[in-house]
Amino acid sequence: MRKVTIAPGEYYHLYNRGVNKQNIFIDERDWVRLLFLILYLQSSLVFNNIGRQVTYYIKRQGFNIDNKDLEEIQKNRTVKIVSFAIMPNHFHLLVTEIKKGGIPHYMQRIQNGYTKYFNTKYKKSGHLLQGPYQAVHVENNRQLLHLSTYIHKNPTEIKHWHNKEHKYPWSSYSDYTSKNRWGKLLTRDIILGQFKNPKEYLDFIKTSPAKSLNKEILIDC
Repeated sequence: MRKVTIAPGEYYHLYNRGVNKQNIFIDERDWVRLLFLILYLQSSLVFNNIGRQVTYYIKRQGFNIDNKDLEEIQKNRTVKIVSFAIMPNHFHLLVTEIKKGGIPHYMQRIQNGYTKYFNTKYKKSGHLLQGPYQAVHVENNRQLLHLSTYIHKNPTEIKHWHNKEHKYPWSSYSDYTSKNRWGKLLTRDIILGQFKNPKEYLDFIKTSPAKSLNKEILIDC
């Protein structure tokens, strides 16, 4: 049984990693696939040809989603994504639940969908991820802000992205400090609304002691 009670209106740090810390991506299409699932499964809307969207993204660095579908997601979403980071062997999400049961349903669709895709593509079987996703309840605003910075600074662990985290394409960092690629699919106001402008948030990230809050928000990935 999950130790954390999930409730609408609350914020949570959700995360998981590959079995035995193994990488969960082999090629670029895999990264894009999980990115799509994280962004577009915020409602119960079903997408039948995600592979086509992945191909479009690789060619144009964006997805080709009909405005009608975007409106459907925004109108009937069960969760809202505040920030995210996808890493070679794990992922971090900062999410708030909108409707009761929204987070479990959302995470089940993401994890099952990606695992089924990965196992089918690479002719594997069994678990890809290390059990059920983990959830930490965000108890106060200080924790919320530092969790956001921790997630956005996660790519510093990758050698060739060190000190270039703000350009990392598989997190929402650049969407906070420059153009938001995902529009209303990324709910930034709870964080950015506490700063005068994106530059002030960027400065906050650079000086954030997020690593010192290990007991509150972090995972040993």
